[in-house]
Amino acid sequence: MADWAVVTGASSGIGRGFAERLAGDGLSLVLVARSVDTLHDIADDLRSRHHVPVEVLACDLTDAAARDQLLDSLAERQVEVLVNNAGFATVGDFVDADPARITAEINLNVVALTLLARAFAPGMIRRGRGAIINVASTAAFQPLPTMGVYAATKSYVLSLSQALWDELRPYGVTVLALCPGATETNFFVNAGDESILTHRRSVDQVIDTCFEALAKGQPYVIDGLGNAALAQVARLAPARIGLPISRRVLRR
Repeated sequence: MADWAVVTGASSGIGRGFAERLAGDGLSLVLVARSVDTLHDIADDLRSRHHVPVEVLACDLTDAAARDQLLDSLAERQVEVLVNNAGFATVGDFVDADPARITAEINLNVVALTLLARAFAPGMIRRGRGAIINVASTAAFQPLPTMGVYAATKSYVLSLSQALWDELRPYGVTVLALCPGATETNFFVNAGDESILTHRRSVDQVIDTCFEALAKGQPYVIDGLGNAALAQVARLAPARIGLPISRRVLRR
């Protein structure tokens, strides 16, 4: 039976980068996102260049019924790698945020990620191997004024991933929280403010960092030395000092 990798948020950015890397490693792929036409274009390209099976499953992971249908369709797959990449942020004052968008942000960044990991971890345990990569963020290390919900969801991802790293590693299953900083994707366009954090790392750099950390068995990794330094400083600074700094850093 073929080993499959499931990549969510695979239509662009970091998710697409993971799809490219995993296809190059010879894994069969399931690509998940809402943009079905884009996914089919990516799948055709990966099949032609890497000669691996690539399937497309269009799904809005914020919708519980759609999410359940996705998991049902994957129930018989031998999933070797899960990349929980799908997620989004909202930039702006909390009191001005649309409650429906807040709910969707939490459902995607937290609920969907958690339930997909829960769905595939038992099979990995039975086979004695597998990897779950949860894409967190440097935002996981400090509260972020004007991006408070996003930072809170990524703190959850980091915390959950480290707990699962400890729970699953005796069974041969690796769990990693990947914590990129600003990256050359459409993330900030989708968040509503492209002017934020203009010094950005490439997707390839982020993917390289991920697989290096995965090979070492780390529970989490921060991409980029500068990002790692800022994250650790923010983590240790008193809130009264750290929060104004975080607000200024967002405008770099």
